[in-house]
Amino acid sequence: MGVNPNKVAKRAKGYGHILVIMRHAKAEPFGQEGDYGRALTAKGLKQAKKVAKGLAEMKLTPDAIACSAAARARQTLERMLKVFGDKPKVDYHQSLYDAGMQSVFDELAHAKDKTRVLMVLGHEPTVSIASQWLASSESDPERLDLLNLGLQTAGVVVFGSDKPFNQWQVHSGDLLAVMSSSDFD
Repeated sequence: MGVNPNKVAKRAKGYGHILVIMRHAKAEPFGQEGDYGRALTAKGLKQAKKVAKGLAEMKLTPDAIACSAAARARQTLERMLKVFGDKPKVDYHQSLYDAGMQSVFDELAHAKDKTRVLMVLGHEPTVSIASQWLASSESDPERLDLLNLGLQTAGVVVFGSDKPFNQWQVHSGDLLAVMSSSDFD
């Protein structure tokens, strides 16, 4: 894929509101703890830290974060907060684990007007499907096509718009990038 974070950061500066949708980092396979309790692997912990550092370097540290309540999503965010610090306001929601695409739109609807960078951290297929629905018709078809494959673990989708998040509807965001954790190397 080879996305240049500096170019994405430069494009993002031109927007009043940036939405970062992320899939949790690499987790253990399904086991005794059930899907909800799956923990991150050592690779997942590294991915989360790498993505957090990359977003911070891009000046995209979130003002607010809505995170799934599932263990692997919480652990991803806990690792990221070590880089982000105390700045982001964090909310954990069961709905981002089990309520599907509507949960992402609900998070946008409840975002405060002053929030410039909002992160939603969730699961597949919800994150890639919601991203497809959010992407404006002017979005680059190649970037949009990447979402058909689903988002890799620790994958990130970046959108920009001048509308506050609570005014976003279907096709409201300019799709700026679809990034994998390796894009932050």
